Amino acid sequence: METNDVMLDVRDLVVHYGKAPALRGVSLDVGKGEVVALLGANGSGKTTLLNTISGFLVPRAGQVSINARVLTGQPPHVVFREGVAHVSQYRDLFGQLSVRDNLILGAAVKGDRSDTALELVYAKFPRLKERSAQRTITLSGGEQQMLAIGRALMSQPEILLFDEPSAGLAPKFVDEIGRIMQELKEESRTMLLVEQNMRLAMCVADRFYVLRDGQVVAHGTGEELRSDFSELAKRHYL
Repeated sequence: METNDVMLDVRDLVVHYGKAPALRGVSLDVGKGEVVALLGANGSGKTTLLNTISGFLVPRAGQVSINARVLTGQPPHVVFREGVAHVSQYRDLFGQLSVRDNLILGAAVKGDRSDTALELVYAKFPRLKERSAQRTITLSGGEQQMLAIGRALMSQPEILLFDEPSAGLAPKFVDEIGRIMQELKEESRTMLLVEQNMRLAMCVADRFYVLRDGQVVAHGTGEELRSDFSELAKRHYL
């Protein structure tokens, strides 16, 4: 990949929890308009990597760059302003606020309360528009996940980080999240996707990396993932 095409560049990242290593020299990149799947068993370091990119964890060594600007060690609000929107496993919504207020907060951090952005999100998620005045805590898990994604889109991000967006959802909402991911791909959104649902990941990934014990142990194209998944799973998950 040409250097000018790289949006996210992670080089030799080392992260510890206390004395225990969580990432051991991880390197990867995500190109503009590309969807990269980050795969691996539980405890392999996937969430740690996303949290480090977003600024919630400070690495012991290595570098994170967005659009060639080094952001290693910067706090989350600075990383966010550089265009990184992170949809975590926990969604991090404000349960007592309305759907609309949660969405507005996604743009307000950048000082933008654009009604246009809100209408674009409502067009993508009609269910959120129907529930715009409803308290977020009353939404189903699937609806809350849609809201978390919608709030991330309100910031008009350069890159979206998704940490298992389909986890714990009913099958109908898993299908809905798959549709949303496909839509975002068709819009040429840049995404780094952690996802245990391999069917979903395989449908949208242009490339993939596999983490194991905090290290990249395999990488390849989406086509290789779709054709060789059984062998990859046997080798790196079991």
